[in-house]
Amino acid sequence: MPVSLTAATASGLCAFIDASPSPFHVCATVAAELDGNGFTPLTEASAWDDAGGKHYVVRGGSLIAWADYDAVPAAPFRVVGAHTDSPNLRVKQHPDLAGAGWQLVGLEPYGGAWLNSWLDRELGLSGRLSVREGARMRDVLVRIDEPILRVPQLAIHLSEDRRGVSLDPQRHVNAIWGIGDAPASFLDFVAERAEVDGADVLGWELMTHDLASSTIVGRDLDLVSAPRLDNQGTCYAGLQAFLAAADEPGAATAVLVMFDHEEVGSQSDRGAQSDLLPAVLERIVLARGGGRADYLAALAGSVVASGDMAHATHPNYPDRHEPAHRIEVGGGPVLKVNQNLRYATDAAGAGAFALACAQAGMPLQRYVHRADLPCGSTIGPMTAARTGMSTVDVGAPQLAMHSCRELMGAADVPAYASALAAFLTPEATD
Repeated sequence: MPVSLTAATASGLCAFIDASPSPFHVCATVAAELDGNGFTPLTEASAWDDAGGKHYVVRGGSLIAWADYDAVPAAPFRVVGAHTDSPNLRVKQHPDLAGAGWQLVGLEPYGGAWLNSWLDRELGLSGRLSVREGARMRDVLVRIDEPILRVPQLAIHLSEDRRGVSLDPQRHVNAIWGIGDAPASFLDFVAERAEVDGADVLGWELMTHDLASSTIVGRDLDLVSAPRLDNQGTCYAGLQAFLAAADEPGAATAVLVMFDHEEVGSQSDRGAQSDLLPAVLERIVLARGGGRADYLAALAGSVVASGDMAHATHPNYPDRHEPAHRIEVGGGPVLKVNQNLRYATDAAGAGAFALACAQAGMPLQRYVHRADLPCGSTIGPMTAARTGMSTVDVGAPQLAMHSCRELMGAADVPAYASALAAFLTPEATD
């Protein structure tokens, strides 16, 4: 492949993923990188008298960063979008259970988790607590990288069908964490590790994560085995692309947005269906001295690359793929099209990303889902509907999407980031 336009590497992706077990940790990891590159955080509750230059804002598990050097109020945006959440097992509101002499933690699936892949793994815990502090509340990040939880498989001798068991998400994914006939307080344990008083914990968003490190594997060390490639592969590539573009003022203002809750439909205060992106973009235009008409004009000239990982053709299941649209690991970034708009790509969006790949010197693959199988979706359609911006759905190829651990090509990491960097810095036209 051509020389990368960014600092993205497969080992860098592994380090990013290992530092970011939850959406809140993704935002913390990205914010630390932005801080180190001269970005200034803003808060939504404060006035943005000057939003020019390099800034970012965090809302829960979502983040938006931008580099605005344009004094023209109606200057357009180039936006790379991703999502910070991944399918996993999350802690219930009353987690303390016991049965058959085991102490259990009540878990439930988040998103389309491929449940069998979570069995018989050493699981840690991450997320955030909402903690009372006098008359106020504050958020506390939690990360426990210890093998405290395990969801055991049923013995093959007890299975009705030795080809595999059917997992009930209500009954079969609770985790063992101790021995005893009486439940133990899981939240007290978490509070102690977070160094807060358990009585002050008012709310929580806690999730499990696989403790095995991300790693580069394969005969030639040309593959990445990691959890949460969907969609931290895009978070990392998008961040590296954005950093490469941020110091290169171009024909459009570079924006990076990472939404939480994509895996469950994006309908939340910080999901892609929220006001987060349009509100931030409008405030940037207002800080330039523009008004509502300038904001609408800026959106009309803007383009979004909705980045999410793509299905590589599986060598053991080639029949599950559209035969005329084979997607190869190492074959370049992927343009995703669905006629029923599960992806937002149209001809104009496809053209914008194809030009970016050509500008970066990267090959382009085109993905279509089998017409007789249900197609997943992305932040693309809802971002397009929410903002009216032209949108294209793109990704990097991988296997085992929504498994506890996933697989992608090492060379696809810098290739994907380079294409996104070129997209953020379109060549000026006369």
